[in-house]
Amino acid sequence: MNDTIQPAATIRVFIALAPPDDAKDELARALAPAYAAYPGMRWNRIEDWHITLAFLGELPVAVVPRLHEPLAELAAGHRPLDLSLRGGGQFDSRVLWSGIAGDVPGLHRLADEVRGLVKDAGIPYEGRPLRPHLTLARARRGDLAGVPESVGVLDGFEGRAWRTARLHLVGSDYARGPAPVRYRDIDSWPFTGA
Repeated sequence: MNDTIQPAATIRVFIALAPPDDAKDELARALAPAYAAYPGMRWNRIEDWHITLAFLGELPVAVVPRLHEPLAELAAGHRPLDLSLRGGGQFDSRVLWSGIAGDVPGLHRLADEVRGLVKDAGIPYEGRPLRPHLTLARARRGDLAGVPESVGVLDGFEGRAWRTARLHLVGSDYARGPAPVRYRDIDSWPFTGA
């Protein structure tokens, strides 16, 4: 008989918005010179691009259903936001990102609401303040030149305006080593408020 206690199954979870495909394609075209110049950077897959509202980290799988009803209600009562992708920047010379323009005050209010309902669902949340961005790539150790140089490719980039369609509850499999992180919707809900 095995008396060892098995750890509970966990999943890495976050709540996010996803730009529409045509807005992501527009940004990918602007990034083409950086893709070509820095193929060694860890470029996020375009289908995984998102704007994180709340990163919850590793949660027990059994806890995640507590978020479904509150997130569905929030989305149902919330109007869509008008946003766009604009310019680029870097965090610590290691992370390349695109900025967010449009209804940024509304984006902050939505993030605050999401974070409040996470706490109300009994899930501890002590996240960082929201810095609206879309993460594009990370530098590999020892190859930090690509991020600062790639920021210049996005100077003056002004993406088309788009309307948020859905609120996404996302799970990720944290890849170690060269494999990219993969994201999948656990669930998502349309913004249908007036």
